[in-house]
Amino acid sequence: MALNLEAFERRKFPLLRQRYTDKDTMLYAVSIGFGQDPLSPLELPFVFEEDLKAVPTFAAILCHPGVWTSDPAFGVTRQKVVHGEQRIFVHQPLAPEAELFAHASVYGVEDKGEKGAIIHAARTMFDQTTREPVVSVLHSSFARADGGFGRNLGRAAEPNQPCPATAPDFEIDIVTRPEQALIYRLNIDRNPLHASPAYAARAGFDRPILHGLCTYGLAARALLLTIAKGDPNLIRSVECRFSRPVFPGETVRFQFWDQGDRVSFRARVEARDVTVLDAGRALLGPDHQAPDWAMTEAGPED
Repeated sequence: MALNLEAFERRKFPLLRQRYTDKDTMLYAVSIGFGQDPLSPLELPFVFEEDLKAVPTFAAILCHPGVWTSDPAFGVTRQKVVHGEQRIFVHQPLAPEAELFAHASVYGVEDKGEKGAIIHAARTMFDQTTREPVVSVLHSSFARADGGFGRNLGRAAEPNQPCPATAPDFEIDIVTRPEQALIYRLNIDRNPLHASPAYAARAGFDRPILHGLCTYGLAARALLLTIAKGDPNLIRSVECRFSRPVFPGETVRFQFWDQGDRVSFRARVEARDVTVLDAGRALLGPDHQAPDWAMTEAGPED
C-alpha cells in the first residue's frame, strides 16, 4: 500500500520531555559494552559515577517519540519497516544527568517506488534550565512495502559518501555478549524481536537480533576507544546506514578512515562476511555547522 502523505503533513508531535539520571547514563554505557574491561581508563569513566561521562549516542534514545508511525492513518505496513539510517548532531556535550525537552517533526518522506519509502523524523533536545540546544537526532525508517505514492514531502538529509577504497587507518573488534540485546532493551526498546526466539522466527530470523541502535552505540564505543581516546566532547556527530542485523554474541569489526576533523567508518561481521553498518561518518571537533534538520532555537514549550 502507499503512504498517506496528507497524514504526515498534518502530523504535530507533542512536546517531548525527559529527565534522566546518572543511572540511565551508566545503563546505556553498560548496554553497549562499556566496562567489559573494568580496569581500562578509557571505559571506566562511562560506567562509574565518579567524574561520569555520557556517550554521545545516548541521545538517540532520549525524548524518544515512540512508535508513532503505527497509527493506521499513515498507511505504514509496520511489519515491513526497518531502521534505515541514524544521525545525531551534538550542539553541546550531554551531561551525566539532566532534564530535557524536545521539539520533533516529520523532516521528509521519500518515495522510492517499488523499493518502498523513507520516513525521516527529526527532533532537537534542549536543556530545560538554559533552553540551549543539546543534541539533534534524525531517525530514518525504511518502509519497504509502502512506495509508489508519486511525490516527496519535505526534504532528505544529504547522503554520506561510501567509505574509501583504501585500507582503513584503524580497526577494532568489539565482542558482543550473548545477553547484550536483553540488557540494551532495558533502555527503551522492548520490541520482542530482540528477546523472543518465537517472535524472531516469525520475522524470519533463527534467533533474536541486536537492536540497530545498539550497533550504532557500538560504533561510538569503538570510536571512543580509538581515535577519540575516551573524550566524548570531541565527537560532534555520528551518522550511518544500517545494512544487516547483528546477532548477540557476534564479533563486530569497526574500520575507520581518519580524515582529520571527520572519520569515515563501517562495521562488519567477518564470520558471516557481511557489512552491518555502512556509509558511516563522524565529525570531530567544534568547527562544524549544524545540519538543516537540526533546530537551534527552542521556541515555545507548548
